[in-house]
Amino acid sequence: MLSLNGADIKVLSGVFAALSERQDEHGLRVFLGEQLSRLLRADFYASYLWSEVTQSFAGRVSLNMSDSNLSSYEEHFQFHDPIGHRLRARSEPTLVTQIMPQAELLETEFFNDFLSKDGLYWGLNLHVRIAGECTGDVRLWRTRQRGNFDERELAILRLLAPALRNALRRSASEEPVPESSGPLLTDREEQIARLVARGFSDKEIAQALEISFTTVRTHLKRTFHKLQIDNRVKLAALFRSAPLSLPAPK
Repeated sequence: MLSLNGADIKVLSGVFAALSERQDEHGLRVFLGEQLSRLLRADFYASYLWSEVTQSFAGRVSLNMSDSNLSSYEEHFQFHDPIGHRLRARSEPTLVTQIMPQAELLETEFFNDFLSKDGLYWGLNLHVRIAGECTGDVRLWRTRQRGNFDERELAILRLLAPALRNALRRSASEEPVPESSGPLLTDREEQIARLVARGFSDKEIAQALEISFTTVRTHLKRTFHKLQIDNRVKLAALFRSAPLSLPAPK
């Protein structure tokens, strides 16, 4: 039986709620990184989209990993990756140790020149086919000291996997919104825009919504792009009259 405490249940409920909302694919993967890292006690998170056409991973989302190291993955190590494609072939939550013994992984260039540089040691992946030949993934890692993921974490990802597949397929298949009908914001983007209109700082928004400062900035960047504006003043003007039920942060 899966054992969850009150905090775990709260996070899990929030994830299911978010997966049922209309969200863009990038924003969804950012949110999942935040919440799954908390729920599964992960130290690092990365997510990519795989294309059979280009035979490469792109569209990076990450937490607690250096840009330079991930750039080296995108330019070199993804083409010399002894575990990535074996994990992608499984399309179910999988421990890295299920497809390669840890002692064997430690002997590879992939581990010594890529994973270890940010402290990644124990891995857990889920790869989801989301649209035609495109595959989205969730890559969670822990430091050596924290210990490997176990059946608890696998069970949680198995529980979430169907909703995650549906959410990613839905976001990937959404048609672009014609300019004449106006830009389409996700529920979270609209929520953040309303808080901006009330004068909340990014830090206060993160506190009110219980998400990270980085996630707030990511949503704002995408909102600016969709609305074709370039600053908070213009955003606030658009949403100043919109109702908001959230309390001010303490």
